[in-house]
Amino acid sequence: MRAVRYDAFGQEPYVAQVPLPRAEPGGVVIAVGATGVCRSDWHAWQGHDDDIRDLPHTPGHEFAGVVHEVGAGVERVAVGDRVVVPFVCACGTCEVCRAGLSQVCPRQWQPGFSGPGSFAEYVAVPWADHNVVPLPEEIGLDVAAGLGCRFATAYRGVVDVAGVAPGETVAVLGCGGVGLAAVMIAASRGARVVAVDVSPAALELAAAVGADAVVDAGAEDVAEQVRALVPGGVDVAVDALGSIATAAAATSCLAVRGRHLQLGLLPPAVVGDRATVPMHTVIARELQVLGSHGMPAADYPRMLEDVVSGRLEPHRFLGRTISLEQAPAALAALSGPVAPGVTIVRP
Repeated sequence: MRAVRYDAFGQEPYVAQVPLPRAEPGGVVIAVGATGVCRSDWHAWQGHDDDIRDLPHTPGHEFAGVVHEVGAGVERVAVGDRVVVPFVCACGTCEVCRAGLSQVCPRQWQPGFSGPGSFAEYVAVPWADHNVVPLPEEIGLDVAAGLGCRFATAYRGVVDVAGVAPGETVAVLGCGGVGLAAVMIAASRGARVVAVDVSPAALELAAAVGADAVVDAGAEDVAEQVRALVPGGVDVAVDALGSIATAAAATSCLAVRGRHLQLGLLPPAVVGDRATVPMHTVIARELQVLGSHGMPAADYPRMLEDVVSGRLEPHRFLGRTISLEQAPAALAALSGPVAPGVTIVRP
């Protein structure tokens, strides 16, 4: 089969012929119908993730497709099923998983990080009965490909971790894939949303999907601009980018007893240049600092129901569609500014 690979971190990816994976006991092999190009794949390619130990490596972690092969012992998944998979594949048996927290399973396996990913014609997934989610016919594979990481991460963060409620105010800093999803989801919960980014195109899309106001992060102090729109500060601030500047600005935007939700992935810190939360401000305002990491497969039906009902419209984030041969260039392009929207690879 064809797959994108890179031989060293930061080295140019390429398309190669590699062996077709086989389904291990308890696992499945999925024919990839569509896979999204995500900034987390870029972080992995740059060597920011310690989970990647074997090179050459195939990236890709948010995908949807059709079950091609089923391993021994699998009961809930059959060949031919249309499915989507969380980027965290959990063991399903440990104490953490039994508590319903599969997204932080200590034994977790992540496609494109722990092993070969979805920038390929086929991808193998372990513990299928616990991780593979049937896809409603109303949801196409292109839309579903963006659900397994950026959209599901934003959904659980906004709805379950931050607990955004009707009438609250939410600032979303960074309107990439996760941030735009957070804008749409927070608006769908009845919140007033302020979107923050340096890209006029990203802010335009944020306004189209639910932001009540937008802030140009390149113009002047972000926190001051947000507080001019929401005197006293916002109830929830979402760092959906993951940088020293956005993490600090998000905390500064908050009202008394506000919640800082960290969704954006920060690269490893270098000496003297670390993302910090001003704990004196946390104490003085009684702030909450919340981290959120993906979403368990068991919680996907709620999100999928919101998509089918039209409450959420992730299809509005679809951008260009490319071939597997174009994926290496799309991954490399994430080193600089890119147009808003999900780039979909169809292997």
